Amino acid sequence: MKVLVIGGGAREHALCRSLSQDPAVSELHCAPGNAGIARLATVHPVDQLDGTAVTALAERLAADLVVVGPEAPLVAGVADPLRAAGIPVFGPSAAAAQLEGSKAFAKDVMAGAGVPTARSYVCTTPEEAAEALDAFGAPYVVKDDGLAAGKGVVVTADRTAALAHAAACDRVVIEEYLDGPEVSLFAITDGTTVLPLQPAQDFKRALDGDAGPNTGGMGAYSPLPWAPPGLVQEVLDTVLQPTVDELRRRGTPFSGLLYAGLALTSRGTRVIEFNARFGDPETQVVLARLRTPLAGVLLAAANDTLADLEPLRWSEEAAVTVVVASEGYPAAPRTGDVIDGLAEAEAADGTAWVLHAGTKADEQGRVVSAGGRVLSVTAIGKDLAQARERAYQGVAEIRLAGSQHRTDIALKAAAQ
Repeated sequence: MKVLVIGGGAREHALCRSLSQDPAVSELHCAPGNAGIARLATVHPVDQLDGTAVTALAERLAADLVVVGPEAPLVAGVADPLRAAGIPVFGPSAAAAQLEGSKAFAKDVMAGAGVPTARSYVCTTPEEAAEALDAFGAPYVVKDDGLAAGKGVVVTADRTAALAHAAACDRVVIEEYLDGPEVSLFAITDGTTVLPLQPAQDFKRALDGDAGPNTGGMGAYSPLPWAPPGLVQEVLDTVLQPTVDELRRRGTPFSGLLYAGLALTSRGTRVIEFNARFGDPETQVVLARLRTPLAGVLLAAANDTLADLEPLRWSEEAAVTVVVASEGYPAAPRTGDVIDGLAEAEAADGTAWVLHAGTKADEQGRVVSAGGRVLSVTAIGKDLAQARERAYQGVAEIRLAGSQHRTDIALKAAAQ
């Protein structure tokens, strides 16, 4: 099987790593890729938002499957011309990807499907925003209606800051604050059958103790030893399957990866948000634990045959990933710095590895930073404590001027 992955972040590196280990994959390609992905796949330059260019590349490679990784190409409709050309593609249509592309659309779908979520208002003027903030009270939750690379949400007790964020966006969703721990649950679907993966937890704030600004994610771990029994089945029954059924009823079937960001509140499980693709950095830990070969699962979703698959197999091991970010992230990340210690960060026994996000090779062939979240170190172990120790051992080997990382990823869960 020839597989083409679209994207160039740590999520796509994790996907390429899993696909490269699949005996069914004969050729692996990625566009545009990054310095780490280039070690696993043949990389190709492409404008990943240009569906015509992506389709032409897939046809030239005679790809048997195209996996569209990031949200921006999905919302831009890159999957649509691929499907029109008869190429199996893992990723929703532009219409279905609005589940992530528009918070207001997602709220409307959830209302139609009866999915439990926070009460909310859609606001387009400062006056509407002020009224919504006062209706709910602090802490205030203000979400940019469109894509914002994981940084479009402000949660604050400062009403002035909440109003400022609302004013900076064309349209916002203001909603009630949801208490309780957060959980990420991925599900693979062909538009009818829904196949949940294992839950994970990520860390959105930049600094230890969940302080600092919101980011795209500074680390993650799986499994969740504290999660209530039956959580996955509950979310499948009350969130994932009803959402997929509602989208199909509307004539916009969702095929690909449906991500539910959840809050386990004192009043029950509530949906915080939906994403239309694998989440970063949760993908790194979820795929680290998956034992079923990945390509066949993604192809089954693309070909509407998920119902024919055997149950997924999972490792009992734990996985932890820690993100190393550049100086100034998330506000003004510095780029162009040389990264050393990459080989030393990877364990010889395969229990820890580096996944590249914002990296590229310079003219001298050196790997340099090219984004805010530069890379992540993922590790597995017999439990979270061991996986965490191995991940941080790898992080300690990375040398990148001014870099930053959180030191408390999975700390509480490992202590439990």
